[in-house]
Amino acid sequence: MTNIRLSLACGPYDRTQALIDETIRPEGIDLNYIALQPAEIFWRQLQYNEFDVCEMSLSNYNMLASRPDCPYIAIPVFPSRVFRHGYFFINTDKGITSPKDLAGKRGGVPEYSMTAAVYMRGLLEHEYGVAPNQVDWVQGRADRVNLKLPPEINLTQAPQGSELGDLLERGEIDFLMTANNPLSFRRGSPKIARLLPNYMELEKDYFKRTRIYPIMHTVVIRRGIFDRDPWVALSLYKAFCAAKERCYAMLMEAGSPKASFAWLQPMIEEERSIIGDDWYPYGIEQKRETIGALLQYSHEHGLTENRLEIEDLFAPSTLRDIPLAEGQHI
Repeated sequence: MTNIRLSLACGPYDRTQALIDETIRPEGIDLNYIALQPAEIFWRQLQYNEFDVCEMSLSNYNMLASRPDCPYIAIPVFPSRVFRHGYFFINTDKGITSPKDLAGKRGGVPEYSMTAAVYMRGLLEHEYGVAPNQVDWVQGRADRVNLKLPPEINLTQAPQGSELGDLLERGEIDFLMTANNPLSFRRGSPKIARLLPNYMELEKDYFKRTRIYPIMHTVVIRRGIFDRDPWVALSLYKAFCAAKERCYAMLMEAGSPKASFAWLQPMIEEERSIIGDDWYPYGIEQKRETIGALLQYSHEHGLTENRLEIEDLFAPSTLRDIPLAEGQHI
């Protein structure tokens, strides 16, 4: 059988490097890996449907999957996952000392429906008792996916050309929750601080209690390709899993570190002790709490009319763990 050619747009990650350099190739597919930053991928795919397969915001995909005629089907590969306690920033003049103080405040967010914001609003509500309708939200950019929010949510657009970090520094918003450290914080502005400076301790405790390790991105296939050749979903899933296993093997050779960290070995040992031997897991069985939380928060926040089940998101052939040659399971 002749291989089919597919384009894949995905970030330049260590866990996908074997796909980039073609050390690992998906069976039956000649893959053209286009390494781009996620924000560019999402915009180009959601506006122009450029790529056959691509990394995608889990929240944006969930919103599309809840509507008729979703143009994509996902595989349970998660190129980016990040705990978000460390991405709440406050103006130091606003008298904010704890998450509960955010009630009644004006909060900035790059995009209300972005995955990081969904998990962070869920964290505020379910850990600290601050509901989304208790904040006046200011959004920094246009929505990638059209949405109609519940009437009790107050969301306005930031002035054109403004940067949320600058608005925070000037006190025009009281706090900011975001996916990256704002430039004003990186510049060392005394007006900006983290809401939760001990975020690493809080994140470890949060995971141990909830088993939620926030998933930011998944991988989607254009529906037309999947409908024509449904086997590509499992082929790609296996290839992504094998690439991640190769990454693990490289990182474990910590005597000659493959990542630029002085204490790489103890970092890996600690993550394995907390998360498990598969410390950056794909598949759904170890991720039901995490994905379920995203689906719950999305529905609570009015981003989806109906709450989906996990199985609604992913190609059926990818819903089972894959046994590897080494006897491990993904």
